Amino acid sequence: MNYISRLYDPMISGMLSELSAIALDGAKAVGKTSTAEQHTRHTLRFDLDETIELMSNGIQLLRNTEKPVCLDEWQRYPKVWDYVRRLVDEDRAPNQFILTGSAVPQNAAIHSGAGRIVRLRMRPLSLQERELDKAAITVASLFHENPDTVSGSTSVTLEDYLHEVIVSGFPAIRELSTENARHQIDGYLANLVQREFPEQGLLVRKPGTLFRWLRAYAAATASTASYQTILDASTPGERPPAKATVQSYRDILDELWITDRVDAWLPTVNLFSPLGKSPKHYLVDPALSASLLSISENQLLRAVSAPLLGPQHGSVAGRLFESLIAQSLQTYAVINRAKLGHFRNAKGNREIDFILERDYHVLAIEVKMSVTVDDSDVRHLNWLAEHLNGYELIRIVITTGPHAYTRKDGVHVIPAALLGA
Repeated sequence: MNYISRLYDPMISGMLSELSAIALDGAKAVGKTSTAEQHTRHTLRFDLDETIELMSNGIQLLRNTEKPVCLDEWQRYPKVWDYVRRLVDEDRAPNQFILTGSAVPQNAAIHSGAGRIVRLRMRPLSLQERELDKAAITVASLFHENPDTVSGSTSVTLEDYLHEVIVSGFPAIRELSTENARHQIDGYLANLVQREFPEQGLLVRKPGTLFRWLRAYAAATASTASYQTILDASTPGERPPAKATVQSYRDILDELWITDRVDAWLPTVNLFSPLGKSPKHYLVDPALSASLLSISENQLLRAVSAPLLGPQHGSVAGRLFESLIAQSLQTYAVINRAKLGHFRNAKGNREIDFILERDYHVLAIEVKMSVTVDDSDVRHLNWLAEHLNGYELIRIVITTGPHAYTRKDGVHVIPAALLGA
């Protein structure tokens, strides 16, 4: 498989030009190892028994290995984290170690690594990295230049975006046929329950209960549904699992980097009162949600409905399209050292899908799975412009349409395929 260039690559190179060690965190199959190997000379794979055996002599193997070296799946041998920390204390030379991990190690008494190992979370391919079209408008340019107008055209259609939802942003999986990609995604979820949960210390005695909870969580995609609502929906008419059990599900999904919530944006300059504080729910890739909801590409195109949870409205296709945008914005935020959130007041009558904030510059973003944008689509953006003080505000609607343009009220309309980091 040919390596797909990642937006993280220049960032990793820049970090390693001065830092001794970095850690790439992220769910399985997002491309951490392939990316790390573009920046290292050797790889030690800690999911292999022979590597663990070689480490029986302790720190000496790492000390003698030519640098830079990738320490893949390091969490399977947590001692290696402390070994790296000690070696960095001995030698602060840059560009020595990249640790890649797909889980937080359980019950491991390791040092935080603060001051020695810098962590970076990787996610599946963003839309820019999938190269559906050239990113004519970037988050960086919007932050730095605050353009009066935007322009550009694309041939990418709604059908293309919904195809991207199904085939996923996992680099190796998306190269398969659509049918086999779906098989792989189904297997990915089964592996979570059968192998990765036990490896994290939780033997799932009733896999069906966990899968039902996961389906309910997928049904809450792009919403601020309460965890109690999700729990109730997972066992309709049945006795629900104990809250402690469900909390353990959530904790392990976080440890495996499978959940990717977007927290509520709480501005520091303006104190809107009262504000909703619940996160928006997303899995790390919308293909996982589509699989859990048993939704195919054809069903998305035919607007087949599925049960949805949460106060936010919208079709399942609209929710999954928003999840696709969220996945990309998470990466664009990291690349631009920005913070991603969402805005919703306590009454729920004012909400904005995403807020990207950096240095008191704000991109307020609505996501519309439509070609056209009318006044009703921008009413919350324009309300925010009237009430937000102390920030430089840029209003954006992301669409599935063919053209980027700026409305008379100053709102930028940008096709999803034309927006990049």
